[in-house]
Amino acid sequence: MALSQAAPRRLMHTRDVRCQGFLREDGLWDIEGSMQDIKTDETPSPGRSAGRVAAGEPFHLMRVRMTVDLDLLIHAIEVEIASSPFDGCPNISDSYQQLVGTRIGKGWSRVMKERVGGVQGCTHISELLVPMATTAFQTTWHARQQLQEGGDGKSSGNGLVNTCYSWSENGEAVRRFIPHRFIEAEQNT
Repeated sequence: MALSQAAPRRLMHTRDVRCQGFLREDGLWDIEGSMQDIKTDETPSPGRSAGRVAAGEPFHLMRVRMTVDLDLLIHAIEVEIASSPFDGCPNISDSYQQLVGTRIGKGWSRVMKERVGGVQGCTHISELLVPMATTAFQTTWHARQQLQEGGDGKSSGNGLVNTCYSWSENGEAVRRFIPHRFIEAEQNT
């Protein structure tokens, strides 16, 4: 269903988040993310040496490159804070090296918060890492499935079952694509 017609309004702020996944020649995977906030009006920003951010100029502009393997183990991470409300924000970029050696998967958000949460990191970079983790999963999914299938063409369904409505263990997608993981729904009598 499409969104309803919006009420009359004026654009004030745009946040663009972009995530891309790349297969490298060495067999690793680069996941790149960027986040940019742009305001339509000049905005005071006393933490910047200029004291303001001009209309249309990025208030925030951050980029991250994360290198993972097929187990979603983070091998490297680079953080660039090109534009921020405080001149000192880029000083936190190196703290994200604490994520090297962690694995994206169950519990990763907790590990991320422990290592780079709060004053140990940047709210915006940490927020950007969430869709980047999903992008890493999506980018490597087919290659990981091929390894798990073992050549028999039968998906293990690892990482999919019960992750959303469509992948419910008693849903049509599981029945059709991962039948060995399908569980018939109990009938209420």
